[in-house]
Parts: sequence; C-alpha cells; structure tokens
Amino acid sequence: MLANELMIDAYGRIKDVVHSTVKGLDKEQLTKRIDHNANTIAWLIWHLARVQDDHIAAMAETEQIWHKGWSDKFNLPFNHDETGYGQSPDEVGQVKVTSEQLLGYYDEVHEATISYLKHLKEEDYQKVVDNRWQPPVTLAVRLVSVLSDDLQHVGQAAYVRGLID
Repeated sequence: MLANELMIDAYGRIKDVVHSTVKGLDKEQLTKRIDHNANTIAWLIWHLARVQDDHIAAMAETEQIWHKGWSDKFNLPFNHDETGYGQSPDEVGQVKVTSEQLLGYYDEVHEATISYLKHLKEEDYQKVVDNRWQPPVTLAVRLVSVLSDDLQHVGQAAYVRGLID
C-alpha cells in the first residue's frame, strides 16, 4: 500500500539523520549547549524517540520500548512516563547519556514503528486515536504529527552537531 510505503520511507529518513548526527559523539559533545537555555543533541534525540515510542505504542496498543528496560538504562531523574514535553532548561541538561544508549533506544523504537506501519490497512488510517481535539485526531494525522515533530528535532540536533564540528 502506498501510504505504508511513504510512511516507512519518511521514518527511515529520520533514522538516517539520527545516526549521522549522533554517531561518534561523546557525552560532552552530546550535552553541549550553544546557549545556556538551548536543547542538547542528547535531549533532542531522546525526546524525539520518547514521543515516537509513546505515540506509536499507544496506536499499536503495545508496551513502550522505554518501559522494556531503557528507562533503567538511561536512569534519568524524571517520571517513568516522561517524554520531554515542556521540560525546563535544567531538565534538558539532565539527559546525560552515551551515543550508544541514544542509538540503541532510538533503533528499537524505529524497528517497532516500521513493524507497526507494515501491517496497517487503508481503513486503519481513518481510525480516531484521540478524541481530545476538534476535529478528533485520526491515526493518519497522528503519524504525520510525530513525523513532523521528529523531523524538526533531528534537524535541530544536526544543526547543533554542525556547530560542534
């Protein structure tokens, strides 16, 4: 199905940029800030992975990858379900992890996303997944929303990487 192929391609492009942005960076580079209130590469990649994980798991009605051990591996001082929305600059600075941790978690989220997308049927895209909005949010709209958010954050992280390099 064309919609599935397009979504798989789009999410695959995010993976490519995540890897080229994070690969080879140490903790100091991952947590470098271009301003004391700026987001770090570590936080941006963690956040985009957390949002994708949270939203895809909800749509697929599966357990989040984060809850399968990654929360313990990251050992962040946040609520177990935290995704990063609305976090303060101080909280952003608390995401101190290795590139291996970031890529390991992100890759598992990506695999779960692709697995989910491969099995969607045309009628699934019209299913309402969130009634809190007007109009209610369909699965198609939510997938595009996550995609848009991920693209923005990975672009920001790549920009910071360019400044570090």
